[in-house]
Amino acid sequence: MAKKFIPRDSYIQQIRPFINQNLIKVLMGQRRVGKSYILLQLIEEIKQNCTDANIIFIDKELDDFSDLQDNKSLYAFVASKLKAKNNYLFIDEVQEIQSFELCLRSLLNEQKCDIYCTGSNAQILSGELSTHLAGRYVAFTVHSLSFQEFLAFHQLEKNNAALNSYLTIGGLPYLANLQPKENVAFEYLKNVYASILLKDVVARENIRNVSFLEDLVAYLSDNTGSLFSAHNISKYLKSQHISLTPQTIMNYLHTLCNAFFIYRVPRADVTGLKIFEVGEKYYFEDLGIRNILRSFNFRKDVGKLMENAVYMHLIRNNYTVYVGKLQDKEIDFVAEKGGKRLYVQVTYMLYDEKIIEREFGNLLQIPDQYPKFVVSMDEIRVDDYKGIHQVHLLDFLAEDI
Repeated sequence: MAKKFIPRDSYIQQIRPFINQNLIKVLMGQRRVGKSYILLQLIEEIKQNCTDANIIFIDKELDDFSDLQDNKSLYAFVASKLKAKNNYLFIDEVQEIQSFELCLRSLLNEQKCDIYCTGSNAQILSGELSTHLAGRYVAFTVHSLSFQEFLAFHQLEKNNAALNSYLTIGGLPYLANLQPKENVAFEYLKNVYASILLKDVVARENIRNVSFLEDLVAYLSDNTGSLFSAHNISKYLKSQHISLTPQTIMNYLHTLCNAFFIYRVPRADVTGLKIFEVGEKYYFEDLGIRNILRSFNFRKDVGKLMENAVYMHLIRNNYTVYVGKLQDKEIDFVAEKGGKRLYVQVTYMLYDEKIIEREFGNLLQIPDQYPKFVVSMDEIRVDDYKGIHQVHLLDFLAEDI
């Protein structure tokens, strides 16, 4: 556990009120987004406030803990490490232990230790934990680095060069330890991608058609931010003499969402937020991984990258996000939090009056007074128009909203 780490205080602030509470603290998120290091940061904070804290740390990615295969072996191990008081249990990648929830339930009932764990698959929240520990855990989603964190990790100034780097290699924390070269970063990201697909999708979800899964991920990369229809994809595959039902395609998408690899964003009517069952968009947790899945071309892809980055910034700030539909018009993002709402349109450049009219015009038709933004890469701002704010992506990502 003697590792150096760069603090990610926003997560610690969320978790801090639950330290020493009789609830299991679960950190969820895609592999390699930094969950393990947030555990280490929590350990340091606990040690500062409790000098005789007994830390029990289990990392299921280390061979040292390969014998912990099920709830019984886990319980026996933890029991052998317990002291009379001030016990803190940390389990990294808890889903690798079969029936782990039975052990955690017992330890929680016995109040023998304060429990923290990480997981890389959302199914443990809707399956294992909800079945045996409903109402007895609190979950936190950990994401890859925000743009603000990216600047801190890579020791960069806030400028367009740093923004372009962020949009290209993404926000996996370990990249800060590598040479600042795109090819080096992409080689690392390819290995992370393979690990996610193998451990958190194929193995856990018993995927049989791995080839199609990879093709589907590549398709999502090509069509980031485009409206998606499993039915249309199924029809296209049939034209290529590949037979897969829409339900099979949706099942595969669900497994990718479970691994926090992609996020599904439903469409909703702006005036009443009625959710439409047909048509949704998908965005990637990490832009760097998205960019290794195809022949990357920044100039060609920049609009998709911007939209993906804005979406992730919104959910990092704890917004619930929809794609807005207003009659025959689309609003890129409708974001809600705490009873409030904001609207965001994303475009690369406001080249001419036609684009300005489209991006601002769609927002002007929304019949409420919530904040409205047009996010672009323009260095020269268009004056705010009837309450609509134009913001450079650099500034939008660099501030909490």
